[in-house]
Amino acid sequence: MKTLKNQIIKPAPFLHPHLLEAGVDEAGRGCLAGPVFAASVILPKDFNNDMLTDSKMMSEKNRYLLRDIIQKEALAYGVAYATETEIDEHNIANASYIAMNRAIKLLKKVPEMLLIDGKYYKPYGLETPYTCIIKGDLKFAAIAAASVLAKTYRDDWMKNLTPQYPAYFWDINKGYPTKQHRVAIAAFGLTPHHRKTFRWDKDVTLKIK
Repeated sequence: MKTLKNQIIKPAPFLHPHLLEAGVDEAGRGCLAGPVFAASVILPKDFNNDMLTDSKMMSEKNRYLLRDIIQKEALAYGVAYATETEIDEHNIANASYIAMNRAIKLLKKVPEMLLIDGKYYKPYGLETPYTCIIKGDLKFAAIAAASVLAKTYRDDWMKNLTPQYPAYFWDINKGYPTKQHRVAIAAFGLTPHHRKTFRWDKDVTLKIK
């Protein structure tokens, strides 16, 4: 999908006009530290906000403005996570599915269809029909809304950890593998919040010392 610089791609309001759809997305798969978060959102069919798009394309300020709007206007939403231990035990893909399923189970309304961002999904005990949609957070409003909630709640989690571990600058890098973060790991080692099975340098695998 080609876009102009700074152009906001407006997602479609729904895929199925007559079904109660929940959009589902995750945040933090590529991080070296912290949980992977997921959110599920059921929006009204007539929900409309010109800021709404993939959360990665939005400013931090707009993400938080939209989070308040989404939580106020959504018919239902849920936010959940899978821990660093679960990520190391199950791998990041399966941990993402675990977080997604937890977020879906928190919905106060039962969706008739799940719109999942990405190519794959595993329902753990859920029988709701689902459709996986590549770049779904750019294509459908409910998935975009879920991406906003997952991203902002995960960012808050990492910011709240920063005072305990200031050397890692998680308030800035949010646990992603920036040079700043990698240098801190090399200098100070791992924290209990690091994913021990993730690589922090191309030639070195994270291990508990």
